[in-house]
Amino acid sequence: MLPLLRAAALSGDLRLVLRCHAPIVTSGASFDRFLANNLITAYSRGGSLVSARQLFDRMSQRDSVTWNSLISAYALHGVIADGIAVFNLMIRSAIPPTNLTFTPLLKLCSTSRDLLPTLQSIHCHAARNGLESDALVSSALVGSYSKVGLLKDARHLFERMPEKDVVLWNVMIKGYAKLGLADDSFHLFSELHRSCDLRPDAISIYCARTGIESGLRFDQLHAYEIKSFLLGEISDVLTWNKTMSNHAEAGNNYSVLSCFIEMRRRDVEDHVTFVIVLSAITGQESFEIGKQIHALAVKTGFCLDVCVLNNLINMYSKMGSFHCARKVFDEIEDLDVVSWNSLISGAAQNGYSEVSIRLFMDMLMHDSLSDHFTLASVLQACTTLSRVSSLHEQVHSRALRTCLLADIFVLTALIDVYAKKGCLAEAESLLNGMGWFDLTSFNALLTGYVTNNCNHKALDLLASLHRNDFRLNHFTLATILKACSNLVSIECGKQVHSHVIKLGFDSDLCVSSGLVDVYIKCGSVKEASSTFEDIVEPDDVAWTTMISGCVDNGAEGHALSLYRRMRRSGAFPDAFAVASLVKACSCLSVLGLGKQIHSDVIKLDCAHDTFVCTSIIDMYAKCGSMNDSFLLFERMNSRSIASWNAMILGLAHHGNGNAALMLFRQMELEGMIPDKITFVGIISSCSHAGLVHEAQTYLNSMNRDYGIVPEIEHYSCLVDVLGRAGRLVEAEEVIKNMPFKASAAMLRALLGACRIKGDKEIGKRVATALLELDPDDSSAYVLLSNLYAAASQWDEVYAARNDMKRRNLKKDPGYSWIEEKKKVHLFVVDDRSPPRLLPFLSNLKI
Repeated sequence: MLPLLRAAALSGDLRLVLRCHAPIVTSGASFDRFLANNLITAYSRGGSLVSARQLFDRMSQRDSVTWNSLISAYALHGVIADGIAVFNLMIRSAIPPTNLTFTPLLKLCSTSRDLLPTLQSIHCHAARNGLESDALVSSALVGSYSKVGLLKDARHLFERMPEKDVVLWNVMIKGYAKLGLADDSFHLFSELHRSCDLRPDAISIYCARTGIESGLRFDQLHAYEIKSFLLGEISDVLTWNKTMSNHAEAGNNYSVLSCFIEMRRRDVEDHVTFVIVLSAITGQESFEIGKQIHALAVKTGFCLDVCVLNNLINMYSKMGSFHCARKVFDEIEDLDVVSWNSLISGAAQNGYSEVSIRLFMDMLMHDSLSDHFTLASVLQACTTLSRVSSLHEQVHSRALRTCLLADIFVLTALIDVYAKKGCLAEAESLLNGMGWFDLTSFNALLTGYVTNNCNHKALDLLASLHRNDFRLNHFTLATILKACSNLVSIECGKQVHSHVIKLGFDSDLCVSSGLVDVYIKCGSVKEASSTFEDIVEPDDVAWTTMISGCVDNGAEGHALSLYRRMRRSGAFPDAFAVASLVKACSCLSVLGLGKQIHSDVIKLDCAHDTFVCTSIIDMYAKCGSMNDSFLLFERMNSRSIASWNAMILGLAHHGNGNAALMLFRQMELEGMIPDKITFVGIISSCSHAGLVHEAQTYLNSMNRDYGIVPEIEHYSCLVDVLGRAGRLVEAEEVIKNMPFKASAAMLRALLGACRIKGDKEIGKRVATALLELDPDDSSAYVLLSNLYAAASQWDEVYAARNDMKRRNLKKDPGYSWIEEKKKVHLFVVDDRSPPRLLPFLSNLKI
């Protein structure tokens, strides 16, 4: 049984491991510690960490090999938290750690500089157990410190080691080279060359040459390579593949391709070569090169290897060509779990959620064993399905049956899908049931809270993380800033901002953009601008947030100056930013700048975007250029209800009531269903055209014909229609009988009509109601005063003016503005003092 078990472990075939385990259990040999230790290793290499842990937990007697096997399993799969937790349990047990305990742990700690405290703690444990000088442990320590960038500590340990092999020298040389310390790397290579017992190999030269592209040292390394016949050594496919892997690990995808081309020229490659180069191409997103490598794999026969085919599926999926990935999948005769996982994950990533789920069903029908990656991908697909879908619950049930619920990928995916579907209690239960802290799972629940508008819960969850002294990342901070934006809480935003600075995340683009959004939503343009200026290279999101925020907060001029800076920086606005900029031009009535932005829209190929076109139509209408507005409207291939509304409101605003009503009839003929904004425009049109009966008819038809309940804006428009027509009594009756409390704008419109028509009685009642609603409304006093003046009731005029003085109210002055050389110049009544006005005043007849 043991030879078969070891063969299963070497092959990584989980089915074979399960078949080996079954007779061990039935024969009663499951209590054999030696066999159990081998089973833990076999399950680990088969990808089932859950089964390995369950077996470990059932063992009543464990030795150092048992503990080391489980720690090595977690290290093999990069599961850091569990690996460290098992080590802590081992320390508390009576079993002392060995050198084979520390080597996998140190490998885990070398994956991130954030784990430096853990690395140093494990180093201390090794020293306390007298294993610091052990060859395996000291080599692992040198490698770990080197990988996290602590070369001083690595070099200290390296120098103390009595015996060093070439691999260890290469680790140090590579460590210096990765940090850009080419001089130190070269000097260490020279020291290795001068040593009596050892000789640099091809990897030594590769590491020393990293970062040295030409010059004397490059020539010296090349000369040594030729002298030592290492160029011939590199013809070995294993060495070539190792070189390619090193380039890929460093992110040098161009170098990977160069190696691959040279290998093709020398006719030196195997299936691993294609796996490495396909992985590099996937990161580079070079679709055409990927297809050429696929063609080479077919030509050379390596396309028959399932590993190469799986990488082709992954490459095409990541590059957005799912149909090509499906073609490759359909050509595989012996599908393995990686093949299924690659295509299921690819379908989910490309938005084909239902296809992903159907593939999962097919996988089960083919009796293929799903693993944690399968379930995590299917759960990702479930997040995009409708909220009523319960498929995620069935996947949850399968995770329980297959003992995969403890897997961190599956658990995080479940928390994410439950949270996004609004099932927050289930998501909370899963997170609270975890026996360890995982930041990704925490972030999934935090995102769920914010998505479901439970922003206070999100803040409470962050507070619990802070109390327990758990570390957070940029995603956590960006998400909690979204909660602060939703709550419009500048105090919370400032507290998070101070925490961001304390943790050193203030240079992160996502976090900085989130801070800008908080300040903008809270109306603090000054704080938002200050935060924005600290961003070294703003992306499109940051620019758009700042520009749209300035427009929303009335700082339209600043928004336009930001746009000019954005264009100079080489960034391009998206549809939302363009719409905000056009709105800024509308608010300032700067037609020249509006036309320039329209020109940019055409250059940026956004002219066919309905949202953008509608904004430009509205801008032209508000700037008084109805011809340009109508011309753009006529050229639109596809018109939304917002486009029709912008045109109708524009015509109504400029007094073209009949034209607006004709456009409305055309809209109905084309099958477009009006909304409440359409009727605001239509009833306003009736006001300008004097069509009282039609206005009342349209108001009544809203609910009767379209199921739209009239709102206060519609009644306000009707009051305006009746007021302009002189039917003031009817207008007052509408205000009394409507199901809303009259707004200040509505009363102001009727009071203006009373002044024009000279109706003192109704005017006095309306003015009284207006002042009760807003006692500091200066326009009410002015209109009432003008009403009395028109009737020659001067005592009443003086009384109204005295009331204004007593309340310290002043009439808002009238003003105009002129756009000249990309600047807007404001003119207030009787303002002749500023020198900048002189050139304009000389051309005006005043």
